[in-house]
Amino acid sequence: MLYNYGSINIDHVYRVPHLVRPGETLASYAHSVGLGGKGANQSLALARAGGQVTHWGNLNARDQWARNLLADAGVKVDHVNDIDGPSGHAIIQVDDQAENSILLFPGANHIYDRNDLKALIAGTSPGSWLLLQNECSALADAIELAHEAGLKVAFNPAPMSDAVRELPLQYCDLLFVNKGEAAWLANVAEDVSPQQLLDALDAQLPGCQLVLTLGGEGAWYQYDGMRHFQPALPVKAVDTTAAGDTFIGYYLAAMQEEADIPACLALAATAAALGVQRSGAADSIPFRAEVDDAFNAGRFDACDA
Repeated sequence: MLYNYGSINIDHVYRVPHLVRPGETLASYAHSVGLGGKGANQSLALARAGGQVTHWGNLNARDQWARNLLADAGVKVDHVNDIDGPSGHAIIQVDDQAENSILLFPGANHIYDRNDLKALIAGTSPGSWLLLQNECSALADAIELAHEAGLKVAFNPAPMSDAVRELPLQYCDLLFVNKGEAAWLANVAEDVSPQQLLDALDAQLPGCQLVLTLGGEGAWYQYDGMRHFQPALPVKAVDTTAAGDTFIGYYLAAMQEEADIPACLALAATAAALGVQRSGAADSIPFRAEVDDAFNAGRFDACDA
């Protein structure tokens, strides 16, 4: 089983010709409201991929439609709680080049404390996975308690912040990072090669599986001296908002199926490529049948490097 202690946000998405500049007032030509938050996106991707996931999180009672959307996809939501305060929410700009800019308010995602997490982890079994992102409170407690309970920890440190460097990352078993996050963690320049980034991270976190995503440049896996590269699929992006979350959810679902690393990477890359061709966060995450069709039609094989 995989447990996801993850953010649930209500996303307000605005389509704009370009991202708003300092001091500028810009008219949006489209607006939509939907489910978001890196945690919810990753749980939804996992479930749509056919994986098994239990979500831990909080929502304002008025936003039960978001909980229902997760449940309808197959996410176990017994521990998604109603609260009186505001849900987490985000203001997202998406421009005509499919780039985005996000303003985030954590709200209900910052309610859990160490005692809450201790109670949740007490209901898990050793060997299960705990998935984390950097949008919820008490992450250091979550990592430490999970490690003590014999859980494996998968961490996506997004959005990156200085606080991530203070977390007990030595207890992480699997780390998902993009190029900027990897450079930040490894304290190296962002323009170094992917191989140099992987070397620097491996020196910091020996024994941790590393998945480095590079958007249109593909993705890398490294563990115990082994490396694999997955080319990106050549598609025209419309909106990249949940691409990384889609990749992570599908990768973990393939891992639950005991697929090998090249297959995990290829399935995840195919799902992400389908997702970036659609607008929105949760709405852009494809279903497994769509991904399998695209995957079987002509995937890009991962390779050793």
